[in-house]
Amino acid sequence: MPVRFLISTLKPGVKPEDYETWVRERDYALVATLSNYVSYKVHRIRPPVQGAENSGWQYIERIEVKSLEQHDQDLASPAGVKLREELYGQFLDRSKNIYFASDEIEE
Repeated sequence: MPVRFLISTLKPGVKPEDYETWVRERDYALVATLSNYVSYKVHRIRPPVQGAENSGWQYIERIEVKSLEQHDQDLASPAGVKLREELYGQFLDRSKNIYFASDEIEE
């Protein structure tokens, strides 16, 4: 199954504990209602990021889904749009995001 990764950085002045509370209360709660998601976790990065020490990246999300197309549709839904407005309006510096999709190399 495809996995999308998002590497992100908080906006200046945002407290990590505020963002992490939002992840627990809002982000995880919405994802739990969507059948396309197989696994979704947000991880706090422990610096330094070797090879990109000055990147400022603070979090990485691992989003395993049944379908990337459905994932994009979920993000475009009214609930997905509202969630992303909160995410980027209050917490993350979107200009510093790195994201990509991957496919597992199975045994």
